[in-house]
Amino acid sequence: MKTSKVLMLALLLFPALAHAWWNKDWKERTKVVLNTSPAGVETKETVSGLAVPVRLHSGNFDFLSAKTDASDLRFVAGDDKTPLKFWIERYDSVNELAVVWVQVPAVLPGTDKNIVYAYAGNDQATVQGDPASAVFDSSTLAVFHFGEKDGVATDQSGTVKATGAVTNEPNGLIGPSARFIGSPITFPASSRLGAPAAGPLTVSLWVHPDTAQGVLFNEGTLTINLNAGHLNATVGGTSVAGGDVAAAVWSQVVLTLGGGKLSLYVNGAQVGQGDAGTQNQPIAGDIKLGDGYQGLIDEVVLASTVRSADWIKLAYASQASDAKLIASNTETADTAEAGEGSQSYFGILFKNLTPDGWAVIGILFIMFLIAVWVMVGKALFLVRVDGANHKFLRRFRDAEDVLNLDGGSVGAAAVAQGPLFRHSTIYRVYQAGLRELGKRNIGHGGKPLSGPGLDAVKASIDADMVRENHRLNARMVLLTIAIAGGPFLGLLGTVVGVMITFAAIAAAGDVNVNAIAPGIAAALLATVAGLTVAIPSLFGYNYLASRIKVVSSDMQIFVDEFVTRVAELYGER
Repeated sequence: MKTSKVLMLALLLFPALAHAWWNKDWKERTKVVLNTSPAGVETKETVSGLAVPVRLHSGNFDFLSAKTDASDLRFVAGDDKTPLKFWIERYDSVNELAVVWVQVPAVLPGTDKNIVYAYAGNDQATVQGDPASAVFDSSTLAVFHFGEKDGVATDQSGTVKATGAVTNEPNGLIGPSARFIGSPITFPASSRLGAPAAGPLTVSLWVHPDTAQGVLFNEGTLTINLNAGHLNATVGGTSVAGGDVAAAVWSQVVLTLGGGKLSLYVNGAQVGQGDAGTQNQPIAGDIKLGDGYQGLIDEVVLASTVRSADWIKLAYASQASDAKLIASNTETADTAEAGEGSQSYFGILFKNLTPDGWAVIGILFIMFLIAVWVMVGKALFLVRVDGANHKFLRRFRDAEDVLNLDGGSVGAAAVAQGPLFRHSTIYRVYQAGLRELGKRNIGHGGKPLSGPGLDAVKASIDADMVRENHRLNARMVLLTIAIAGGPFLGLLGTVVGVMITFAAIAAAGDVNVNAIAPGIAAALLATVAGLTVAIPSLFGYNYLASRIKVVSSDMQIFVDEFVTRVAELYGER
């Protein structure tokens, strides 16, 4: 029965419904929606491997039900089955605040169905999580969060460390941030963090300047700086300016280098672009942040790729303090199941479907599979036939002697052309004509072909043409059965389902819309299934019938052409 339900879902071309609850040992979850529709942050491409910070607080997460050490925290994809990689940057159960970075496998464009679930509330759970380096994709070279307790800024791998202590601001953009008072933070040169002169490279960072002045980022020939609030980037001898960064507010600044272009983005929008020039020096050396700058810097990210505009837009929208990309709410097992039932109308229908309805739907599903098999197989067959026919007709019409396409004997011609034209129906009709002409020794210096002899040859060719037409139309009757029988079989299932529903209501004596509607609605699924079988079959049948008609017409034309040329070359004068 469970398998039948899954097959029916595929038949109706609806996405599979998420499981009601990932694991019953977990008592609560937070539903996180990444909205890429026009109502959220609209994108046009699928972004893979994006790490997003999920902010948990008392409004969307029950810290009282969760363990104080976050050991019961789990993240699951929208299918409610696939565990996701996550890294906890901050978890404060006392103040009920947490920031968790989660790697989302794919963020689809134009939808509010990009869902991630955060599960908690299992006292028996043990600590589980991933290192920070596992949460970011393989193109990420370094990420600096500035949340280290010892004050030494370190990348996500723990290998790139600042040469001195960093003053941290506890309440930054996402957890703590680095505080600058004019002196830079320096990270020693690392071959892992460098890039060729022409890239590819993406540098991203968040800034909150007290005064919009100073160098934000420097690595070798690459510099991003602020001059009186105006953003400027240089790579070697190339400089690009654009965009304003205001004081006392958080702004995302992104630089991309690659494909001969140097681009600047502010808050997810491109503000400047120019040719990268022909500099020859690779981007390498110490990385310096905040030289001559006063204010905060957070989430410095280097990547060995040119991030797309949609990637940058999503990163900004997910990390910004207002987090326009992300909406979240907390659920329990009971509320989630109730909510899913109220929204998933097909779940109600399948639940109320009677056994006879499932039987009818099972038969219809088998009919659908057969119809698809016939349509796909016949379409591929006709493509091969049509191609082979065109090849043979070109050879036939270019030949001076229609009985000797290869310049040998009549029999040798048939054998030589066989492998090349094995899919051609016209070639098989042509072979039939050769056989009849060979019986009469035509083409070997014998007597000319008489009128009655020519009629006999044509009759034999026509007989083979009829056999080829039968072959072309083989199994098409299965589509006509699906077209004619599918809706009637579905209607039968609906009528029987309605009868059973009314009989059950009569026996129970409960006459109200809530008692009637689910059963009748479920019974109508059989009709929907019947139409789902019939409609594609109807379209497929009409298309295939028109292709078969063209092939048959080509055969008929060839027969007339072949007989005419034989009469001209070998007939009685």
